[in-house]
Amino acid sequence: MRRSVGHTALLVMLAGTASAQDNGPSYTSFGTPGLLEMPTAESAAPDDIAVTLAYSPTGGYRTSFTYQLTDRLSGSFRYGVFDQYGQPTAANPNPDAFETFDRSFDVQYRLTNESGYLPAIAVGLRDFLGTGRYSSEYIVASKSVGSKLVVTAGLGWGRMGQKDGFGNPLGVVSDYFDDRPVYQDREFSDDPTVGLGGQLSTNQWFRGDAALFFGAEYQITPTLGIKAEYSSINYPRDVFNPAVDYVSPVNIGLSYRYKPGVELGASYMYGSEIGLRGTFIINPTTRATASGLDPAPAPVRVRTTDQRAAATWDRAQQPEPAVRKGLSDLLAIEGIELVGLELTDRTARLRYENTRYRSEAQAMGRAARMMTQIIPPSVQTFIMEPVQAGLPLSQVTLPRTQLEGLENRVGGTSGIYTAASFGQAGVSAGLETLPDPDPRFRWGIGPYLALTVFDGSGPLNADVGLEAKAEYQVSRNLILAGRVQQTALGEREPLNFFDNQNDYVNVRSDQAYFGLTGGPVLTSLYGAYYTRVAPQVYGRITAGYLEKMYGGVSTEMLWAPVASRVAVGAELNYVMLRDQDMGFGFAKYKTLPNRERVEDGDYSTVTGQVSAYYDIGRGYQAQVDVGRYLAGDYGATFALDREYENGWKVGGYFTLTDMPFDEFGEGSFDKGIRITIPYDYFIGTPTRQTTSTVLQSLARDGGAKLQVNGRLYETIRSGQLSDLTDTWGRFWR
Repeated sequence: MRRSVGHTALLVMLAGTASAQDNGPSYTSFGTPGLLEMPTAESAAPDDIAVTLAYSPTGGYRTSFTYQLTDRLSGSFRYGVFDQYGQPTAANPNPDAFETFDRSFDVQYRLTNESGYLPAIAVGLRDFLGTGRYSSEYIVASKSVGSKLVVTAGLGWGRMGQKDGFGNPLGVVSDYFDDRPVYQDREFSDDPTVGLGGQLSTNQWFRGDAALFFGAEYQITPTLGIKAEYSSINYPRDVFNPAVDYVSPVNIGLSYRYKPGVELGASYMYGSEIGLRGTFIINPTTRATASGLDPAPAPVRVRTTDQRAAATWDRAQQPEPAVRKGLSDLLAIEGIELVGLELTDRTARLRYENTRYRSEAQAMGRAARMMTQIIPPSVQTFIMEPVQAGLPLSQVTLPRTQLEGLENRVGGTSGIYTAASFGQAGVSAGLETLPDPDPRFRWGIGPYLALTVFDGSGPLNADVGLEAKAEYQVSRNLILAGRVQQTALGEREPLNFFDNQNDYVNVRSDQAYFGLTGGPVLTSLYGAYYTRVAPQVYGRITAGYLEKMYGGVSTEMLWAPVASRVAVGAELNYVMLRDQDMGFGFAKYKTLPNRERVEDGDYSTVTGQVSAYYDIGRGYQAQVDVGRYLAGDYGATFALDREYENGWKVGGYFTLTDMPFDEFGEGSFDKGIRITIPYDYFIGTPTRQTTSTVLQSLARDGGAKLQVNGRLYETIRSGQLSDLTDTWGRFWR
């Protein structure tokens, strides 16, 4: 899974400067709030994101990502590299240890808050969607004793129900809970589903023996704490278990909060070894730099009483071409391009493109201020129509008198929102449009760092080199773009990705074989054309080398009424597999399971989905895609994202198709966590640029989608009513 920049490194860097919860809970080596390995009932601050790197000689490496979704609910994704026991043989009846890689997901929900006399209580699932090596369920209670001591006790099942386990107390409810079934995919066997993971083993939850765990944390100073725990995990020497040198259930350790957002830890684990941990915490609701670095906007120019009463203006002294030219020059100061202007005695309709501000509401406020500077005084109404990729997004009508009266008033932001009216952008008829910009050629050369994370060869692999990017804007609606990379590492061997064991073509699991020749590679080269088919319908067609693995044609239509929270789109693509040297050629073969190639012609396919988008409100957005994927499988992708007012976006997705789990391979189905960070979050000055990454459990062939830049919903969404409403607080900024 390639990344264009070092996203994990960026998250860690931001954590060092972000303002996180000063006195929040400390973290475990599993990357969750807790003691050393055992959880507590404590929760991080809402929206906290914690990245944990942990190591111990036999426990191996763990990289964890934990997100506090709500005040009570948190979720974690983890990647581990450790020794596990293999199959014993007649010559060696003891299991041999060998290195393996493991991915797992956790979830925890706090049932009750701590009160004066009662503890906080939480329930959780550990490794509930992985291979099950750490699969556990638990209920835990934590209570503060004074201001420095927190004591914890809990009851665990599964892996956390091993040390001094006893009969399940839930057996009094039903004998269903007495025994914990063992599935074939959790044990060594010849069954093809062994170790696939990715499936909810709900029939195991809270079943079988249970065991007690407990511990305490004492805060010696505001930055230094000491922890001790009695662990209910005993790490037996069994096949597929982690090969831990286990001596004792007692673990002790220190936690040191170096600065807000950075926590370091050291521990003595299992009675046999030293463990180290670093946790880096960021919160998307705060900013790493000062928020006041935007250049100050021009003040609103207030008309006199006589000017407001004028029925018209003197066109001889202020001709319309001069107004357009003057407004164009003023808008350019704000990084806003004038597309068209319709001017009457009473109204001015401005169509413009915002190239600087992440928030269209902020750009609109800046443009409206500039209009007050030069638009003739008889004009009473400003009609604003933002544009992106040549597409008019919406129409916002603003009374000029309200702009003049509310600029510096308490409650001015809500006041101008109440006075505004929102609708679909008008037709082009009546607009005096400026010519399309002369074909503008933009280019740049700089270093790149591409990371491959969580693949079959290890948690992290990197490629570095130089990257050249170019864009040629033929018109506002038509863009030609390309990207070329030259690695500094020379010719390389392919990474050890998991081979397919199914009957499907390797449409994604071959990606580790692309671009390894050591020469320049063409990452993408395409043309994209955007159009508005009807007032509420948009269209896109993109053709060329669309991504590193595929070239072809991608078409899309989107129905998106401005005032509706619902949008519906359809995408249809015809693509061919590119040569692995990532030049201009296309592959003349198909790669089948176990690297077998069929030299009977190129691999081409038709793929596409029908998509539904829903803006839930409060920053939450849901999306469902249904259709045909690259491997010819049919299914649906479900996604939920949370976007914050400062531009951060955190979300997750999963895809289920008709490809059977045993054909998909390890992981069972496609799923992942995605993060988008706006550049203005950490540089403090306005820009529309962002960086994105996806934490994916495995890059396999089931549910694989084409990667196309500039899909319609993300292109037009910033001008929709729901997004304007969410970011309207920036109107006067």
